[in-house]
Amino acid sequence: MTDDALTAAPPAPSRGRIGRLAKVFAWLAGIAIAIAILNLLGVDVRGWFADLWDQITAIPVGYVIAGVIVQSLQTCLAGLSYYGILSAAYPGRVTLWPIITAYAVGVAMNGFLPANIGTFVTLIMFVAIIPGATIGGSFAAYLVQKIFFTLIGTVVYLYLFLSVPGSFNENLGNISDHPAATVVIVVGGGFLLVLLGRIFWRHVKKLWEQAKQGGVILTQPRRYLARVFLPSLGSWLAKVTVIGIFLAAFAIPVTVESLMWIVGSGSLANVASFTPGAVGVTQATNALALDTCCDIPTDVTVAYSTAQQLIVTAWNVLFATVLVIMIFGWTGGKVLVGGAYVDAKQRAADMKEARKRKKDKGEDDDEDEDLNGAEDE
Repeated sequence: MTDDALTAAPPAPSRGRIGRLAKVFAWLAGIAIAIAILNLLGVDVRGWFADLWDQITAIPVGYVIAGVIVQSLQTCLAGLSYYGILSAAYPGRVTLWPIITAYAVGVAMNGFLPANIGTFVTLIMFVAIIPGATIGGSFAAYLVQKIFFTLIGTVVYLYLFLSVPGSFNENLGNISDHPAATVVIVVGGGFLLVLLGRIFWRHVKKLWEQAKQGGVILTQPRRYLARVFLPSLGSWLAKVTVIGIFLAAFAIPVTVESLMWIVGSGSLANVASFTPGAVGVTQATNALALDTCCDIPTDVTVAYSTAQQLIVTAWNVLFATVLVIMIFGWTGGKVLVGGAYVDAKQRAADMKEARKRKKDKGEDDDEDEDLNGAEDE
């Protein structure tokens, strides 16, 4: 070894690492400034966080254990549906637990990263662990898996629309006294239902046509029903069960109405989110939903929503980490997930740029919305 080598300065930190650190410090500084301003305005931020923490820590342990167990079941069932799709597309080359692990990694990352990067990570991991798989085939599998969740999401939105207080129960007195108003309501309501149905049906048809390009399992209806539809249904029911468990932990009535309003508002938060993991947006939409349907105080709903999101996100990260180590090993898992994450960030940036170009040209941007709410399941 030469003297030059011994005296060489260590390599400088990469610009990427410096940029990430700068963003972290900028976020922390922004939060600190916001808290200081709120305190000056008389808002007891510290007291609010203390009360919130007291409510979260007061959750009985049994509810937390039940919640994370069912959450694990939800993840495994959704991963099982991906396994059914990919094993049909790449027969003899797909094994169950690596697929579930890749899906669990994406779910965990979507809990704290923006732009649904976790979904990209999952799709790229599929390409890495399945011999002969392509990103096109991986994305086709995503589209096939999304068909069920698009349909069930349509059902939930229709339920919310029909259950809005006063939607069809306006006090107009005797119908015979207001024939014109009655006709307007019936015709207008019917028109809105048809319009909503056409919008969702167009989206479902688009997904179906795109998915057929790589979704071989769609040509086998019985196999699709057994290996994709039913596991997806089980995953969605597990998701609803998790919501019910945490609602009960905060003494919020667990009814079909409260469950559907939380599911629907959570889906809306994912689509409209501009924060990592839809933090803040989820709490706002949940609070509005439970206030609308069940007259639940906002502070109770925010405490429930925050507690559920914190606990479920932390558990998803732990669950995914354990699976990665068990299935791929520490070194192999680190390389696989790290490489997929770098590639996913690049693809997310490329999609954002493509979306911007489409908007500038005034073209239809529906295709770029496919990954919005990707982890609704």
